[in-house]
Amino acid sequence: MFQNIVNAFKNKEIRTKILITIALLFVYRLGCWLPVPGISPGSLVAENDTLLGLLSQIGGGALSNGAVLALGISPYINASIIVQLLTVAIPALEKWSQQGEDGRKKLSRFTKIATLVLAIAQAAGIAVSWYQGGGISDGIFGNSDNKVWIAIFVAFMLVAGSMFTMWIGDRITELGVGNGISLIIFVGIIASAGLAIAEQVPIIADGGDAGANAFWSLLVFLILVIVIFTFIVWVDKAERKITVNYAKQVKGRKQYGGQKSYIPIKVNANGVLPIIFSTALLTFPQMIARIFSADLSTGFYAWWTRWLGTDSILYFVILGILIMPFSYFYTTIQFKPYDIARNLQQYGGMLGDMGVRPGRATGEYLDKVSKRLTLFGAFFLMIIAIVPSVIFQAIGFGNNLINAFSATGLLIVVSVALELNQQIEGLLMMKRTRGFLK
Repeated sequence: MFQNIVNAFKNKEIRTKILITIALLFVYRLGCWLPVPGISPGSLVAENDTLLGLLSQIGGGALSNGAVLALGISPYINASIIVQLLTVAIPALEKWSQQGEDGRKKLSRFTKIATLVLAIAQAAGIAVSWYQGGGISDGIFGNSDNKVWIAIFVAFMLVAGSMFTMWIGDRITELGVGNGISLIIFVGIIASAGLAIAEQVPIIADGGDAGANAFWSLLVFLILVIVIFTFIVWVDKAERKITVNYAKQVKGRKQYGGQKSYIPIKVNANGVLPIIFSTALLTFPQMIARIFSADLSTGFYAWWTRWLGTDSILYFVILGILIMPFSYFYTTIQFKPYDIARNLQQYGGMLGDMGVRPGRATGEYLDKVSKRLTLFGAFFLMIIAIVPSVIFQAIGFGNNLINAFSATGLLIVVSVALELNQQIEGLLMMKRTRGFLK
């Protein structure tokens, strides 16, 4: 990977794309530290131990800073998941998904509208939470007696910041290298991890028993993270290759076909989506309860935090249960075995050396293989989502470290890094091909 980066900087066009990507990501990170007028960042530090603190870790600490880009890209992620689910249920959206480039543009426009709606709802909830927690400041507005209008202004700024973040992601995808949305998430997670590690440095520097304990705890934590990273990369690159043989066809004086290819089916084809949707489903009631709860120490919010909070045993149990059906659901959306079998039959292809007849029998075989691999992939996601967090909490690592190196974050970092490496390799290969043709 590092050699690919070195080679990429030797090419002017690819180097320009990389520099544009870095510049836009720098603008995003700058927006994660610029506070919204009307916010008291000092009063938001306590949020690091709550649900909003967990959300802040995904955005690189922007939410706990009360920054303009505090919402980050999370409304777009949720909107994309919802639109993907609706594509199965609504015929019009399903038709768009099958119309090629024009259909993708329509779905993208619909997703952006859904992003705006979700950003307004999420910004309103966070503004209310800050208002109730004393995070709204009226000093810059001349000590106004009515802070409600200031809270509305804060919500408006959060919505504008979320849409600007989405715009940055689109520009990276269009002008830079890699998928802009994925890179924004990647940078936010890396920034949170860096901040969490940096918090341990002063403790280690002070020395004494506390410094020694912090040093060894951080060392053990980083070793465990490296082991988990290695396991994720190993499974992420694992796939089942099904051989396809094409029959020879003679048309005029030319012979076509007679070649061999493969159908690659990944073990974890769904990526991190089942974990994201399961986590969103479990944390959504807590977020809603937080908006309408006058006292967070009592009532439904306190009950949910105690029994189904992100650090409770029941939370991990239900999370593992939800991952399994969502994994199969996303496989059903993404992998169409009978469509593949139909295309193979039309072009004279059949599965090699397995005695599977073309047509429906091929579709049934691909469906069986896909379901078996999905089962292993779901178990892998359950292990990654539950085991590391439980081990980290049992050892006694800090909440900031655990949230920064969450299962979702680790999977996203690995997936984005591998995807970015593949795209750089593709750009380099394309440049070499052009040079050869010239």
